[in-house]
Amino acid sequence: MAKNLVIVESPAKAKTIEKFLGKDFKVESSFGHIADLPSKELGVDVEGDFDPKYEVSKDKKAVVKKLKDLAKKAEMIWLASDEDREGEAIAWHLAETLKLDKEKTKRIVFHEITKAAIQKAIENPRGIDYHLVDAQQARRVLDRIVGYELSPVLWRKVKGGLSAGRVQSVSVRLIVEKEREIQEFKAEASYRIDAEFSNEEGQSFKAKLPKNFATKKEAYAFLESNIGADFKVADLQKKPAQKAPAAPFTTSTLQQEAARKLYFSVSKTMNMAQRLYEAGLITYMRTDSVNLSEEAKNGAQAEIISAYGEKYSKPRNYKGKSKGAQEAHEAIRPTNFATHSVNIDRDQARLYDLIWKRAIASQMSEAQLERTNVKIESSKNSEVFTANGEMIKFDGFLKVYLEGTDDEDVEQDGMLPALKVNETLLNKYITATERYTRPPARYTEASLVKKLEELGIGRPSTYAPTISTIQNRNYVEKGTVEGIERNYTQLTLKNGTVKDKKLTEKVGSDKGKLVPTDIGMIVTDFLVNHFESILDYNFTAKVENQFDDIAEGKKDWKKMMKSFYKTFHPIVIDVQENADRESGERILGTDPKTGKQVSVRLGKFGPMVQIGTVDDEEKPSFASLSPDQQLNTITYEEAMDLFQLPKDLGTYEGEEVQVNNGRFGPYVKFGSAYVSLPKGTDPLSVDLDDAIVLIKEKQKADAPIYHYQDLPVQKGKGRFGPYIKWNNMFINVNKKYDWDNLSETDIVTLIEDKIQKEKDKVIHHWEEEGIKVEKARWGRHNIIKGKTKIELPKTVDVSKFTLEEVQAIIEKNAPKKKTTKKKAAAKKKPATKKKK
Repeated sequence: MAKNLVIVESPAKAKTIEKFLGKDFKVESSFGHIADLPSKELGVDVEGDFDPKYEVSKDKKAVVKKLKDLAKKAEMIWLASDEDREGEAIAWHLAETLKLDKEKTKRIVFHEITKAAIQKAIENPRGIDYHLVDAQQARRVLDRIVGYELSPVLWRKVKGGLSAGRVQSVSVRLIVEKEREIQEFKAEASYRIDAEFSNEEGQSFKAKLPKNFATKKEAYAFLESNIGADFKVADLQKKPAQKAPAAPFTTSTLQQEAARKLYFSVSKTMNMAQRLYEAGLITYMRTDSVNLSEEAKNGAQAEIISAYGEKYSKPRNYKGKSKGAQEAHEAIRPTNFATHSVNIDRDQARLYDLIWKRAIASQMSEAQLERTNVKIESSKNSEVFTANGEMIKFDGFLKVYLEGTDDEDVEQDGMLPALKVNETLLNKYITATERYTRPPARYTEASLVKKLEELGIGRPSTYAPTISTIQNRNYVEKGTVEGIERNYTQLTLKNGTVKDKKLTEKVGSDKGKLVPTDIGMIVTDFLVNHFESILDYNFTAKVENQFDDIAEGKKDWKKMMKSFYKTFHPIVIDVQENADRESGERILGTDPKTGKQVSVRLGKFGPMVQIGTVDDEEKPSFASLSPDQQLNTITYEEAMDLFQLPKDLGTYEGEEVQVNNGRFGPYVKFGSAYVSLPKGTDPLSVDLDDAIVLIKEKQKADAPIYHYQDLPVQKGKGRFGPYIKWNNMFINVNKKYDWDNLSETDIVTLIEDKIQKEKDKVIHHWEEEGIKVEKARWGRHNIIKGKTKIELPKTVDVSKFTLEEVQAIIEKNAPKKKTTKKKAAAKKKPATKKKK
């Protein structure tokens, strides 16, 4: 038995660390937090001293038991979770839950998983930092209180099943406010003037007028005034300039740059970075520090000199803007600068490449540039064209890396030919192009992270989960609209003639951008109206600063909680009792047939149009909005069109054919079959002939391609790729098969392999009782009885399960039958005698 037990929070991290320690060390994983607040109650003593009630969840009990047993046998326990607040809290929970002896427990931290870093940590252990633990507790408890008290208010006043959170709600507010700015924006047109000239040696370059013309008439007059004009270089200025490299990555800058250059979502970036860290390839990836250790700077310097030469090396320090950069005191960098690339999973390798380039570029020389500004005058008017150029005299850090930008309007300076003052230029053409002012850009995941960081909201560990949460809660979604076409005019002066041309461009694309849903807007409006302080950007940032103060031992976390709750809770009670329901209702007009009010609002099953009100004698009529319509933008005409659905189209093969709108988009109904309409199709434009084409395609796709054991085999394509369907079993068809030309042998092989695979999954099967124990994903197991499925952690050994043990687990996990409030009240209410 090993003398030393090392506990980390991740199996991958355990595997890497184990390679660096000898046979006297055993490394085990806690699989994250082993204790947390209870899931079905507040779990915080808000009436007393705000003590949290931590408990070990069901899926962690086996892990805790195993760690307790190992800890009893070990001479020394090393708590080696990450060195941030979450990691410190994990170490604390381990010490408390496992009841570890302080004399034989040591806390070690390291910023990278390398042999040198691990050995150094072992040589320099410390105790648990209770200030960091308190900061984590403060965040967890405050966020639990906010979520636990606000969510029920939303259930009563807006819609069931909603949730609120301190950072998530503020993030949604940012996105909602941006959307409203866009909706209120009025585009203004003007005419931008561009020209192309060539010098005496015939080398071409482009220039522009520094001002726009407000009207087509002014632009036309300007072009006409240049007919027959002579052009010359009026002024030419050359200035030396230099460009410095960006600082190495923090969590947020890595997320932004990976989005720009690799098109990764924020959560994907963090997932890939976590794996690189756990494999010992990069330093800890949750940090807002831009600092590099002396060891790292020396390693970068040696590699730069070796790979590029001494003139490319310039060691430097960076200072971060973030207040009290979190506990990981170094930027994200490779653990070994000599490793330029890694031969692993493609996306991990691409992220590693980005991190390596950014870190090594930060220690390289500035790029030396020469910037040229040219002014060009016309003999026919006083307007002056300008052209800007940039020449790289020494590439410096640009040899390796150039930071991306989110600004779509930035024009890069190009190269200019050699020019001299008073040189005559030949004008090739001048254009006046109608351009419209652009509305504010919607947030991408990366630009939202940037904004949250600027406002001081959240910290490195919160960005990715926050953005995932607001999308999972359906408050925000990724846009899918490619844009709409808009006409614009371009005037061109060429060969002494001005010509007018009509062009089109796509505008208003929201593809991949964060767009608020109806429910996101309604919830935000409700929370801003009634809980302004919680949704206030300054308040949210102030809370983060208070967490930082707690982490530094400057503030008592329980006093902070008491102060917050004293103000917060009375507001919750007041809103619960006195606020009106919020449905986002908009009155659009009157129905011409009935004279009743037409409105849109949020209903029980989503956004809908309503003709009439609850006060009318007859019940109101309802129609659901289609997925691409929103409460705040739908027009009266679009709303009334929805009442034309469902629309009867006729009959085909003796079955009624209808077109309608559903939760997932418009569809054609043919008998009991449903056929989705192609994306972007207006259901009202569909006639019987269109529907028959779609029905035939569906029939062809559903037609059996083979019969196996007298049951039909069908083929199709789903979310996870091509499949065949047999006996209600879906079987994925991988790339080794020719999907379009599946042979009889292929089909039989696929089905028989799937049948065998299903048999192999079964560990136990008690047929009379209808109970199975099966293998599940990630090394786990499921107990299945009818529609009940109970997932077991992978630490549970199911091989020796008895029927009685499994039945006990099912009984314990069976959902309890709820007694309604009315029934419960009826039971308690004493019977009353009727008066005679």
